[in-house]
Amino acid sequence: MDKVQLLKSLKQEGFSKGIIDAFSKVKRENFIPENMKFRTYEDTALPIGEGQTISQPYTTATMLSLLSLKKSQRVLEIGSGCGYVLALMSKIVGNKGKIFGVEIIKSLTDKSKINLQNYKNIIIYNKNGAAGLKEEALFDRIIISAACEEIPAVLTEQLEEGGIIVAPVGSQYEQTLTSFQKVKGELEIREEIPGFIFVPFV
Repeated sequence: MDKVQLLKSLKQEGFSKGIIDAFSKVKRENFIPENMKFRTYEDTALPIGEGQTISQPYTTATMLSLLSLKKSQRVLEIGSGCGYVLALMSKIVGNKGKIFGVEIIKSLTDKSKINLQNYKNIIIYNKNGAAGLKEEALFDRIIISAACEEIPAVLTEQLEEGGIIVAPVGSQYEQTLTSFQKVKGELEIREEIPGFIFVPFV
């Protein structure tokens, strides 16, 4: 599959123009190790080192759809890995938006900073995402790109009222992509899509 075919496939799945445009503008090959570049536009997850993966494009698009991003928003990604999802979100929220990534593995943090050096609205931190990112809170949206059994309470605190968190929630063997909205200080489930497998939350 090449990029044109991938974009056509995502379009047929009914993803929004904003999401399709982001996939069109961001070069996935820039976020994939040299020995995997020939598989760049396959609709599958690929290894990026340190036991981590870059998610399948369909899965990423589904998460972005659940996130309901808007222009100028402040967005936090926990487990930002190689930085690909940060780049996609940067295109969707636009220059007035602000994207923050937290990645616990230093080598991936360093690599993602190189991958994203031309993006002026992205900041990446090398730290444990379980604590969120208090120094930059509050956020309009939070996306967790690793499997978790529950949403850490601290992330709810760092989310704006009315804001949305999207995460793969479940056991280490299978998760349900879940969209939560903060209503009166508590998280309420908006939508659930079962049948996904992510690397575990570290």
